[in-house]
Amino acid sequence: MPTPEHLDVIIVGAGISGIDAAYHLQTRCPGKTYAILDGRDRLGGTWDLFKYPGIRSDSDMYTLGFPFRPWTNPDSIADGKSILAYLDDTAAAYGIDRKIRYRHRVDTAKWSSAASRWTLGLRDGSTLTCSFLFLCSGYYNYDRGYTPELAHRERFRGTVVHPQLWPEQLDYKSKRVVVIGSGATAVTLVPELAKTAAHVTMLQRSPTYVVSVPRQDPIAAFVRGKLSPEVAFAVTRWKTVLLGMGFYAYCRRFPEHAKRLLVKQVTDRVKGSVDVAAHFTPSYMPWDQRLCFVPDSDLFRALRDGSASVVTDHITEFTERGLALRSGAKLEADVIVTATGLELQGFGGVAFTVDDVPFDPPKHMVYRGMMMSDLPNLAFSVGYTNASWTLKCDLTSRYVCRLLNHMDEHHLRTCTPRRDPSVAERPLLDFQSGYVQRSIQNFPVQGDRLPWKLYQNYALDYLMMGRGRLDDAAMEFA
Repeated sequence: MPTPEHLDVIIVGAGISGIDAAYHLQTRCPGKTYAILDGRDRLGGTWDLFKYPGIRSDSDMYTLGFPFRPWTNPDSIADGKSILAYLDDTAAAYGIDRKIRYRHRVDTAKWSSAASRWTLGLRDGSTLTCSFLFLCSGYYNYDRGYTPELAHRERFRGTVVHPQLWPEQLDYKSKRVVVIGSGATAVTLVPELAKTAAHVTMLQRSPTYVVSVPRQDPIAAFVRGKLSPEVAFAVTRWKTVLLGMGFYAYCRRFPEHAKRLLVKQVTDRVKGSVDVAAHFTPSYMPWDQRLCFVPDSDLFRALRDGSASVVTDHITEFTERGLALRSGAKLEADVIVTATGLELQGFGGVAFTVDDVPFDPPKHMVYRGMMMSDLPNLAFSVGYTNASWTLKCDLTSRYVCRLLNHMDEHHLRTCTPRRDPSVAERPLLDFQSGYVQRSIQNFPVQGDRLPWKLYQNYALDYLMMGRGRLDDAAMEFA
């Protein structure tokens, strides 16, 4: 059997976090050999996978974008095609596109302490080895979304589609559409479909906090006219970060006041067209689940002009012509969209072993939000629940480069976080969202103190991950 190709670092995933990781690796660790493996046919991750109408960012592009590649498009909330073009442009500008190996789906990762390396088993039967493995593969299953079991679905004579598998040729013009869900995907789809559909109904089991934000940031526009693109981007990025942190802190410190404020802004925008108490007043407090942002009140405009409506009820079954609800009402539809969420999947679905012993993530603890206890030479990149994905991913990439350089400087081959038995366990995410609660038991836990606790705070992480000690008591080097 031929010897597998060996690389210093393998990055898994060619989405936003994978491109960010590659940039930092080749600029901060220029001597390292690396490749990016992706199971799909092109880069982009989420922005290549999702094709549903109106797909856009649910975070502003000044924080979702790369800090080393200014976002110059005037839209702060950007459409999917613009984001994908930005990723293509960034990868090409830094030669990252030449490091991507497509149709390389990683199924297994086996660590050998004797060799101090990972052996990756690919779906096509081939193998690669690396000294350090960096997983940038996101947090959900790319093969399928989540759809709850609904009775008598086979009765329905129309079309049922999940946004994750949207047929590009689906015709919904002048048709009645029901969108099941009230999360980010649903509030994106409804106003977009309403432009040409006969009518769109957003059917939700319970309300969500929906907040209108400007599609174009007026402060960003002002500083772009006064400063260089790089400085303007940095100023806008930090402005957005700090305002976001302040708003989150306010919501957690004064939840009742924040709830009234969020509900009032909906009341002001729907102008009596919707029963806000019934459809836009959640039972939970702000940031117990992620807030949904809509650009320039597009959802509220569709509700005001009557092209869309919202119903809060539970589905009992499908009928031939639509859906029967618990209240006894019926919704007729030609197309039903199940915007019912994602299926969480940690670490790209890769199965780990350490010295031939299966490694079970739920039995281990997260270190600095980017490594797992007792798993050597492996980091993973995930974002925040209360802020943009890229903010945390970029800090993780920088920290990994610091770690690799430290190991080279001190002639070390392995780094392994070791859990202190006195650290109490906590769920990885303190979030009530359904997609989290359905799958959180499949993920590692966090601890009750540093470096095992997640604070969901960019400024704190910026200091700890950028300046903090690498050789702390929890990290075992060899």
